[in-house]
Amino acid sequence: MWDTIMSGFNWLIEAGPTVMLPVIITAIGLVFKLNIKTAFKSGLTLGIGFAGIRLILDYMSSNLGPAAQAMVENIGVNLDVLDVGWGSIAAVTWSSPIIVFLVLAIFVVNIVMLLTKTTNTLDVDIWNYHHMAIVGIMVHFVTDSIWLGIGASVVMAITTFKIADWSQPMIQDFFGIPGVTLPTVSATSSLLIAWPLNWLLDRIPGLNKIDFTLKDVQKYLGFFGDQAVLGLILGAAIGLLGGYDITSSLQLGVSMAAVLVIIPKMTSLFVEGLMPISEAAQQWSQEKFKDRQLFIGLDAAVVVGNQDVITTALVVIPLTIGLAFILPGNRMLPFADLAVIPFRVALVVALTRGNFVKNLIIGLATTAAILYAGTVTAPILTDLAASVGIEVAVAGAALFISSFAATSLTHSFLVFLAFVGPLYLTLPALIVVIGATWYYFEAIKPRRAAKETAHGENPSV
Repeated sequence: MWDTIMSGFNWLIEAGPTVMLPVIITAIGLVFKLNIKTAFKSGLTLGIGFAGIRLILDYMSSNLGPAAQAMVENIGVNLDVLDVGWGSIAAVTWSSPIIVFLVLAIFVVNIVMLLTKTTNTLDVDIWNYHHMAIVGIMVHFVTDSIWLGIGASVVMAITTFKIADWSQPMIQDFFGIPGVTLPTVSATSSLLIAWPLNWLLDRIPGLNKIDFTLKDVQKYLGFFGDQAVLGLILGAAIGLLGGYDITSSLQLGVSMAAVLVIIPKMTSLFVEGLMPISEAAQQWSQEKFKDRQLFIGLDAAVVVGNQDVITTALVVIPLTIGLAFILPGNRMLPFADLAVIPFRVALVVALTRGNFVKNLIIGLATTAAILYAGTVTAPILTDLAASVGIEVAVAGAALFISSFAATSLTHSFLVFLAFVGPLYLTLPALIVVIGATWYYFEAIKPRRAAKETAHGENPSV
């Protein structure tokens, strides 16, 4: 029986998100008492939307990725930690001998939190469990304790589901996707820096008066502010910085313009597919849980196609490369994961409501933190990859590997440090920080929002 269950689970994982998502969504629809035809159509529509977005993102990666890498090589700086991309790290994660225990632990945590009403997120994005699991795998590798490894992934799961809950209103407000949360650590991790930094920027005289959005860009630049034209200009500029000739640079520009135009159309399929599930979930939750709303946890890919997100990312990419050269103590060379920076800035854009100046400041702070954490954890990640037989090509003079995922993400890095440090100090400190944050979002912020609403103000984020 157990072997059959595990075989089915492994098949679903190996099939990938485009198959896994329709299956899971269809099953969820049946749980929420949708008829089989409606549930299947919702799942298939979501799968189609996800496939379309992935095709466009792969297209963007295959065009923008090499251009960004060429830009790095063209500058000629030699750093000894190479960003090999999240895909390599995911391969390390799913190759771990303890991955089954971690995935089950994460799943159980989600169910227990739903039953105890400590989260409203039903996470169907099982593929991205690897972001939470890699922390446990690295802790296990360092400490040789499977229990500490499981504990680290459990803490990652608890905090990820809560961050997803707390960020849901701004996802619905800015991206216009109701009934959805994004428990994807590669996106939510940025909020650990974005939330306090946004609060600080709002209190700096002068800077707090700036509200420059993409619409302002389009208004001031006229024809050149059109989204497709911006994609053409930014894409071509990255190509020229990478040493491309005029023809190749223009081809890259047209490719980026196509991405900006097509992705929003694919994203709309998510809303279409989710509506029946969301409505059924709300009706079911009202029957089973009085005064409670459940949200479906999806891959952050559903929002990275937003025009503000892509435009911010296109500007942040070359600036991040510049940061890598000037940050004291950084040894990490941005490379393969430059094309997934849209994931790192997506929720920053939602938090600032598209304030372009804030997006750049917070986006760069986020990528700077990734560079430092990636530098610190690179030796461990390199040894871990070798231990599970993952051969990662290391180009040039790079001696270690890292990425813009795994424990380079601020959220993952902090939990990792807590579980490999002196536990009598680090674990209590972690508990205090989580408890204080939980109390703020669950108690202080709702009271503040209610007070602001009563006075006719817009509730602060």
